[in-house]
Amino acid sequence: MIKLKLQNLTHVSEFHLMRFSDDPELQPTIFGLFLSMYLVTVLGNLLIILAVSCDSRLHTPMYFFLCNLSLADICFISTTVPKMIVNIQTNSKEIVYVGCLTQMSFLILFGCMDGMLLTVMAYDRFVAVCHPLHYSLIMSPRLCGFLVFLSLFVSLVDSQAHNLIALQIIYFKDVAISNFFCDPAQLLNLACFDTLINNIVMYFVGAISGLLPISGIFFSYYKIVFSILRIPSSGGRYKAFSTCGSHLSVICLFYGTAIGVYLGSAVSHSPRNIAVASLMYTVVTPMLNPFIYSLRNKDIKRAVKRLHSRIV
Repeated sequence: MIKLKLQNLTHVSEFHLMRFSDDPELQPTIFGLFLSMYLVTVLGNLLIILAVSCDSRLHTPMYFFLCNLSLADICFISTTVPKMIVNIQTNSKEIVYVGCLTQMSFLILFGCMDGMLLTVMAYDRFVAVCHPLHYSLIMSPRLCGFLVFLSLFVSLVDSQAHNLIALQIIYFKDVAISNFFCDPAQLLNLACFDTLINNIVMYFVGAISGLLPISGIFFSYYKIVFSILRIPSSGGRYKAFSTCGSHLSVICLFYGTAIGVYLGSAVSHSPRNIAVASLMYTVVTPMLNPFIYSLRNKDIKRAVKRLHSRIV
């Protein structure tokens, strides 16, 4: 009996990712859709980076963090969509074991980086609204660089913690991943042995890396709201709040879809529903961020127009 069980354990060299549709007639449409979304995301975020870099009036802490967020978004979507596009084009579902772990590591790295940078940007808005006279002194170039480095370091630790847990799983009961990318939770579900301890550690690390940024954002905006309510004029309150509008929209989009993914995976056991929720989190959110900042931010609009006129 023991020998029979051991024979069913699989030491895999590759995994099979899920497709959104197995209909051959829909493959060109899906290919064009994801290629378009990827190009829009990359070009939109690159446009923000170029606009900020070419305009000296935007060389401020807020736009410095925005450039880093745009770069993280480009890297975030590049960990999943290019592989999916190649698989659609080659009519393949395979991803090698090493490639799967690499994709998972970079996905967690840049996903966590997004959350950390949004927290740093919330702190920047807190200082700008609550301590406007000391803003330049507090948000010095050295502190801004340190905050970005700290965000990268925390994200790297989170990514490697998940990677070390995944490396402990040697044998798998199946090679089919119920998502279009290598999801760490899916890999744990495929493990042959009891992964209770690994599950606890992984969710604990994920909770810490998620709760800390959310707590920082809530605290910053708690202080911001109370400071804005003390402003006597309605025009002054509107002006102070308008500086946070784009950032609040991105936060709601990012964490709203992220929470939706986890709640959806807990409530729904349909792989298709989980994949669609993951799509919102990993693809749609990075694509919409440039539109939110360009449509709601007059400085970015002016910078993009100046960049366009300079190129023309």
